[in-house]
Amino acid sequence: MALCFEVLGKFNRARAAQLTLPHFVCHTPLFMPVGTQGTIKGLTSCQLEDIGCQIILGNTYHLALRPGADLIDEMDGLHKFMNWPRALLTDSGGFQMVNPLPFFFPFPLVSLLHLADITEKGVTFQSPVDGKPMLLTPEESIQIQVCENVILLCFFSVDVTISVMPLQNKIGADIIMALDDVVRTTITGPRVEEAMYRTLRWIDRCIAAHKRPDEQNLFGIVQGGLDPVLRDICVKGLVKRNLPGYAIGGLAGGEEKDSFWRVVAQCTAALPEDKPRYVMGVGYPLDIVVCSALGADMYDCVYPTRTARFGTALVPEGLLKLKHAVMADDIRPIDPTCTCMVCQNYTRAYIHSLVTKDAMGSQLLTYHNLAYMMRLSSDLHTSIIEGRFPEFVCNFLKLQFPKGDVPEWVCNAMEVAGIDISECCAPFCS
Repeated sequence: MALCFEVLGKFNRARAAQLTLPHFVCHTPLFMPVGTQGTIKGLTSCQLEDIGCQIILGNTYHLALRPGADLIDEMDGLHKFMNWPRALLTDSGGFQMVNPLPFFFPFPLVSLLHLADITEKGVTFQSPVDGKPMLLTPEESIQIQVCENVILLCFFSVDVTISVMPLQNKIGADIIMALDDVVRTTITGPRVEEAMYRTLRWIDRCIAAHKRPDEQNLFGIVQGGLDPVLRDICVKGLVKRNLPGYAIGGLAGGEEKDSFWRVVAQCTAALPEDKPRYVMGVGYPLDIVVCSALGADMYDCVYPTRTARFGTALVPEGLLKLKHAVMADDIRPIDPTCTCMVCQNYTRAYIHSLVTKDAMGSQLLTYHNLAYMMRLSSDLHTSIIEGRFPEFVCNFLKLQFPKGDVPEWVCNAMEVAGIDISECCAPFCS
């Protein structure tokens, strides 16, 4: 096991911890920006360090396609290739292959890959490069992520039965995700059970293929849709494997929020106290606060960066749309309480003049939005350590919902988490 997870403070289910990884000592709760192809669009590695980013998430499948496995290998791994000295997490690529609904819903729905078939052997999909059918297996999803002098990622062409074109890679992430069988939470019936049991069988193949457990951390992913029985079976099955950490997968795909938080609450309650818990694809600030109250530690999503490219800033009150005409002569910073470089040096009017005409606009908003997410993570951690987490939650909700119209699902979740938010809720929510 190549990590150390130490809980530093708790308030009921919420916890603040120190997560020591090979490349960095992290503090949770934490948010991980998504750098699919080894970059956060518009920002340098130095800027990400400046705002306090601890872990960047990369996608192994996309990295193998572009910039290419051979090039990354020649550059001695992804850390050096992208000049990033801190921690990396790489996913298996399975989500993009089996889920046509990306996790930045409600933005335009774009299918990344055409799914051909899922079998016990692996995921057969259509290559976006030449359209040929390809097969990704659990073993290969691990091999592409493992740091070795020579590492093979074998994408087998379905119409070629003998020759295999191996790709050399040397990504070397601190955390690597197992390949799982993902189904959308809006799907019901036997397919959900099939996917859950296959995920458990595939984790054993991933464990067997993982040759460097003392240097990289393999996380398993809890599946089971919205079925509490299936989720419970999957959690127990993964915990028996004694993995370094666990992720809660298959959420943020269009399910009702009331179902979303209940799955998170069930899984965090059943997962080990001494291991990190990662809720995949979650990036809305409200969701992160709720999930942290329920005992989750790690999150990732493209939402903060993608919404920046749409001209929208994250602020304590919610969203600030810089494209709106009212911003044209507003000389205030995006957020007067924010100490980031953007808020200290630029006005809303200036950014308004850029967002529809110049790439600098989206770059500045990306910087600010990620700085907001890092500050949110830090504030969650500090408030738990200092024993004022309920106060932090109430202040957060008062700013987001000044009329007291806190969603009922949030009220229900906070009740389970043991956080009294009655002072910031309308009567229906008390």
